[in-house]
Amino acid sequence: MTSPTSGTKPIRELTLRAIILGGIITLVFTAANVYLGLKVGLTFATSIPAAVISMAILRRFSHHTIVENNVVQTIASAAGTLSAIIFVLPGLVMIGWWSGFPYWTTAALCAVGGILGVTYSVPLRRALVTGSDLPFPEGVAAAEVLKVGDEQGSDEENKLGLRTIVWGSVASAGMAILTAIKVVAGEVATVFRVGAGGTMISGSMSLALIGVGHLVGMSVGIAMIVGLIISYGVLLPMKSAGNIPGGADLEETISGIFSHDVRFIGAGAMAIAAVWTLLKIIGPVVRGIKESLAAGRHRKAGEAIDISERDIPFPVVVGVTLASMLPIGVLLWLFVKDTDITHHMPTLIAISIVYVLLVGLVVASITGYMAGLIGASNSPVSGVGIIVVLTAALLIKLAVNGDSGSNPTALVAYTLFTAAVVFGIATISNDNLQDLKTGQKVGATPWKQQVALIIGVLFGAAIIPPVLQLMMNGFGFAGMPGAGPEALAAPQAALMSSVSQGIFGNSLDWGLIGLGAAIGAVVIVINEVLQVATKKKYSLPPLAVGMGMYLPIALTLVIPIGALLGMIYNKWADRQAKPELSRRLGVLLATGLIVGESLFGVVNAGLIGALGDGDALALVPESFAPVAQWLGIILFAVTILGIYRWLQKLIEKNAR
Repeated sequence: MTSPTSGTKPIRELTLRAIILGGIITLVFTAANVYLGLKVGLTFATSIPAAVISMAILRRFSHHTIVENNVVQTIASAAGTLSAIIFVLPGLVMIGWWSGFPYWTTAALCAVGGILGVTYSVPLRRALVTGSDLPFPEGVAAAEVLKVGDEQGSDEENKLGLRTIVWGSVASAGMAILTAIKVVAGEVATVFRVGAGGTMISGSMSLALIGVGHLVGMSVGIAMIVGLIISYGVLLPMKSAGNIPGGADLEETISGIFSHDVRFIGAGAMAIAAVWTLLKIIGPVVRGIKESLAAGRHRKAGEAIDISERDIPFPVVVGVTLASMLPIGVLLWLFVKDTDITHHMPTLIAISIVYVLLVGLVVASITGYMAGLIGASNSPVSGVGIIVVLTAALLIKLAVNGDSGSNPTALVAYTLFTAAVVFGIATISNDNLQDLKTGQKVGATPWKQQVALIIGVLFGAAIIPPVLQLMMNGFGFAGMPGAGPEALAAPQAALMSSVSQGIFGNSLDWGLIGLGAAIGAVVIVINEVLQVATKKKYSLPPLAVGMGMYLPIALTLVIPIGALLGMIYNKWADRQAKPELSRRLGVLLATGLIVGESLFGVVNAGLIGALGDGDALALVPESFAPVAQWLGIILFAVTILGIYRWLQKLIEKNAR
């Protein structure tokens, strides 16, 4: 691969055309993601679709480069992440505090949280991207797309790589299309009794999740299965025992118990695992800061520094971070003035600023680590959001010292507003470290990527407020004053609001979170013993176990299946004449499975937005659902086996 510093002239990277193209994609994708997230509770990953679109457009211009394409996808990736602010902000309308989304307040909140997400992730790059063995599945996949697109046709291996990605994408997109038109089921699920209680088993027919599993490997896959067994095999039957009324809908009851009880246990496990993870990476983070400062000194002294080591200078990072506290303070002041809690203003603002400064770095570390484990689009950022809202509410309740009972709504609103800033940090850090992994793979300049993401944050912040307002005017949100039958559920925002209300209303069940923390502590001990006993050959990542407990079983069952398939394939690849090529083609196949579904997600979001119907493509009646389930299972299995077997035959044929 050509280095951006080779030759007499630097290769194009952070160009005006890349910024414009990335900005246009960001505006479109952010609007689609906000709409889709509120309408059906899902968002789609944007990095890879942006990379594909960028390559298709930039290749028509002269002197386009792989690192320029990387800047486009870096800017556009802000759409799939900053749009997750919808997990918090609608709560302010739901509780009746806001009657709409004031443009400049909402945009500034998104912008400052997102920019802090970038600055906090700068020292984390050396700790989590270049100094760890985290798989970063989606970052690797995006890099492979960029490599194949940039070098296609240059030699036989690149032709094979492009062909593999294309057919993986066709298979994945085809399955997603059949799911959208309801010919096959997108998910199969069954609920059944276990003694006096019950549980469920479900699986998503997502080939993209198979691709993610292939890339993350068996260690993460097994850890997620362990979490799944704890939640669905032990906790759910226990919590539902004796709590299923006669004549009640079993599926609805079991799902409700998981959402309101078991998921909070999973959040507790994630919290303790996250704290342990943070303690483990403090050393690498401090080392990364020292290396960044040393690199800055060397550059000032006129020494040549490799382009891959050039972050935004650390003094600039610190300066921007501290300067960001001023607009945050102004936003908080404007939020509190003329309210029932104005007399607590100095204390509340001081606590919030310190909270954002300190907890922001903690959250950035945790979400960055999550992206490294299973990818940004599958990271349970809402689980981190619960922990953020919970801790912020506790601090604020302590600060007002007994006044929480007289002004609960105002304090709930203030908590959500403060948490929204930290949530912006969480989502952008989750994505930024993944983008930096892509950049590392393609030879990009870190500081240019970091600047590109700040640009993407500003584009995203500009479009989020009007889309949120449009959704509120057109549909409303469930639970808000005057909400009608067509109101959007916005389930994550409702959950965050209920957690905050539970703190100030003294109704939150701390036993659930405590039980989760205890389970997480046991897993941590097991992992440490396992690593010592096997000399780090085997591990049970505690955070991955917590994710397995927290995430819906439809996700946690399929990712490990992909990990198992990847392990089987890699063992086969190692026996081939060209093992390295065979393994890389396996990665490209997994990448294609992610690409196809992601691209269709963009198209589907556009159709849903244009037609105003979550089932815009449905062609068959609901009565076909039982047949669609069996067709889905059969087609899912046949497609997986068929596409892997096709790749094996392609490799064998090429080896002759």
